[in-house]
Amino acid sequence: MKFPPNHSRRRTRRPGTGRLKSLVTGAAATAMLMTGCSAAGGGDASDSTDIVVAIVANPQMKDAIALQDDFKSKHPGINVKFVTLPENEARAKITASVATGGGEFDAVMISNYETQMWAKNGWITDLQPYADKTAGYDPDDFIPTIKDALSYQGDLYSVPFYGESSFLAYRKDLFDAAGLTMPAKPTWDDIKGFARKLNNPEKDFAGVCLRGLAGWGEVMAPLGTAINTYGGQWFDQDWNATLNSPEVEAAVTDYVDLVRTSGQPGAATSGYGDCITRYSQGKAAMWYDATAMVSSIEDPKSSTVVGKTAYAPAPVKNTESAGWLYSWSLAIPETSKHKDAAWDFVSWMTNKDYIKLVGNEVGWERVPPGSRKSTYENAEYAKVAQAYAGPTLAAMNGASQKSSMTRAVPYPGLQFVGIPEFQDLGTRVAQQISAAIAGQKTVKQALEQSQQYAHTVAESYKSGASKDGGK
Repeated sequence: MKFPPNHSRRRTRRPGTGRLKSLVTGAAATAMLMTGCSAAGGGDASDSTDIVVAIVANPQMKDAIALQDDFKSKHPGINVKFVTLPENEARAKITASVATGGGEFDAVMISNYETQMWAKNGWITDLQPYADKTAGYDPDDFIPTIKDALSYQGDLYSVPFYGESSFLAYRKDLFDAAGLTMPAKPTWDDIKGFARKLNNPEKDFAGVCLRGLAGWGEVMAPLGTAINTYGGQWFDQDWNATLNSPEVEAAVTDYVDLVRTSGQPGAATSGYGDCITRYSQGKAAMWYDATAMVSSIEDPKSSTVVGKTAYAPAPVKNTESAGWLYSWSLAIPETSKHKDAAWDFVSWMTNKDYIKLVGNEVGWERVPPGSRKSTYENAEYAKVAQAYAGPTLAAMNGASQKSSMTRAVPYPGLQFVGIPEFQDLGTRVAQQISAAIAGQKTVKQALEQSQQYAHTVAESYKSGASKDGGK
């Protein structure tokens, strides 16, 4: 599929300029782990194109690497080299490269946090013309909330590999045996009580698994939704930092106490990947996290709790609903010299046929969830997803700023603050929270330091010097 080099491009800033550049230069030296260096097959080097794709080392992405023979058979002239990294490292490396115009990557895995900001800055390519002209790609099949989150001025600038909100997974068999009933809308107080009753550290069994690992995309994701439903926020409408408010302190205190008294061992260094392993191996009674967890929990090849789990909405406190809206998506940096080849790969990894490929080759429980409406209309997927398809869609459709926050805020985002500074700010705050979980400081001390970090960021927004929130 060929397009003119300047198709429908909206450029407002040269790559490498602006506030974000200064925030990521320290990450530029992040080490890369090269895996899957080329797809199977080959072809004459003189007429082949090499593209470099940077992705997060989550289970569904690893499935894509394992299925590369299918891509190679359809595109024998394209050789794919993968850079796979853990989530925190991937964010730093990709951001450093794209923001500074490094040009190492032809396709990158980003999210709805970056997409609108990077599109506004002219750092990533408008994918709408590609999507519209690719036979059978059907961008209108994307789940509307996810599609909107990945669009800028009406055009898609990244396309979803999978989408997610958050919900609570719990061992229904253990609840039944203990005579416990999960409410239709559980509260954080409910979770605390259930976790205390089911926690059994002598048998290495946690009442609940919650992220504690430092990182704005790790502990701050579930904790951010707790802060929202408790009535807290990062900044008020006038850009005053509010991380020392009573509401934030209550949310963080309850979260830290819960994970310290009824959570998994070593919670301060435990992230999404660790909770996948722990819950799937039958070592936790509950797990509050991304709806994408179902691809691992319900996988009979790797999970011991298949069919034993039920799913409930994200826990609430002072709001009717909670949760987040997020998507791991693929974008093409403006600096790529192989945009057509990159789109061939991106469209392969995000189309309807890929969903069927995963279902047939790996298992229907492993398909990337939450990206396409047609996935939930597929009879074969419906068979394995009966327990969680409905809760997943309900969580995603219900994830709106209005429903899960008690006050208006000047920034986009639910589990993040949609400003360039948040990668650094969120990680600094997360380090304070992890220290509190580890018992190295009190919650009050952690939030006092966090408030100072947030106040420094807020000053530039109050003065009007920087308002790149991606809106």
